[in-house]
Amino acid sequence: MLEKLGLGAQETLDIAQALYETHKLVTYPRSDCGYLPNSQHAEAPAILKALAAADPALAALTPHLQPSRRSRAWNDSKVTAHHGIIPTAAAHGLSNLSGKHRAVYSLIRARYLAQFLPDHEYDRTRARFDCAGELLLATGKVVAEPGWKRALPEALAPTGNQPPVQVLPPLKRGQPCDVGQPKLKALFTQPPKPFTEGDLISAMKNVARLVSDPLLKQKLKETTGIGTEATRASIIQGLLERGYLVKNGKALAATPAAFSLIDAVPKPIADPGTTAIWEQALDMVQSGEMALEEFVARQSAWMGKLVERCKGLQFKVSGPAPASVKSPGKRNALPQGASSPAPQKRRGAGLNLTAGVGCFLQLQATSL
Repeated sequence: MLEKLGLGAQETLDIAQALYETHKLVTYPRSDCGYLPNSQHAEAPAILKALAAADPALAALTPHLQPSRRSRAWNDSKVTAHHGIIPTAAAHGLSNLSGKHRAVYSLIRARYLAQFLPDHEYDRTRARFDCAGELLLATGKVVAEPGWKRALPEALAPTGNQPPVQVLPPLKRGQPCDVGQPKLKALFTQPPKPFTEGDLISAMKNVARLVSDPLLKQKLKETTGIGTEATRASIIQGLLERGYLVKNGKALAATPAAFSLIDAVPKPIADPGTTAIWEQALDMVQSGEMALEEFVARQSAWMGKLVERCKGLQFKVSGPAPASVKSPGKRNALPQGASSPAPQKRRGAGLNLTAGVGCFLQLQATSL
């Protein structure tokens, strides 16, 4: 939905942070939790009343709200460090919002309101037709109760290139039906669609899908994946600023520099399974099975072997210059925990990096 609004990951995070800090309209936004503590349910009537009073556009929705309704979103066992993002009772500040801030707030508010609406109900009909010995299928759908989708009008509309849901007329078994205007469509296999920022964030959260080892896959499923809700947007922004990613409309594409980089570094550095191994070791540190000093020593020894094995080798990473180049004395913002990239030699309109792999590993292993 945010992609329809034309918002990137970092911009969305910045807007949500402003709604929290400046306008006091939502709860803490840097959370990937989709659940609420049971104790928070007692505040629901006051919040719903404040939301309705602040926006006359909710008048049609208010009669359907059931403040006592408790959806599956309220679950103490699934609440992490921070619960899901919801609107606050300070809805009187809604008049200060406009444009993208208003749109993001409306999405947060809609998903909260949906928790207090009835189930979405519909009747589905599937009909089978015999046409000259060929089996034809038709599916019809009629919404009986919009339910929680009253708060999410976009959920009732077809998305992408999907045709609108059809309604079948009353039918009886054995009833003859006419076949009218058959069309032959020439279709081609389509390549996978390029990632948007939202797709990339989802892939970072679910990086376990990219790992084949069953033990490492399971470990990654138990973690937050690559980055956190607070850092993923800045990681993507850093890749864009350094010229490893480019944006074509809403789609992201890796640059030649990014392909060269991944081909050049030792496989474990670019393998998400390495993250799982480190997570297992940190669990051992937490449980007391391994001392922190031992973990650091093993990390240092492992990295030292990689550097030693590649020392003296040289490689070339080339590609277009980063999109944003700051004036002297100013530096691009880096993702949390990232170090500065290696010095860049600009040639013409492109970027040409040549460095010893040993030096490169020390710089880049933490910055990507």
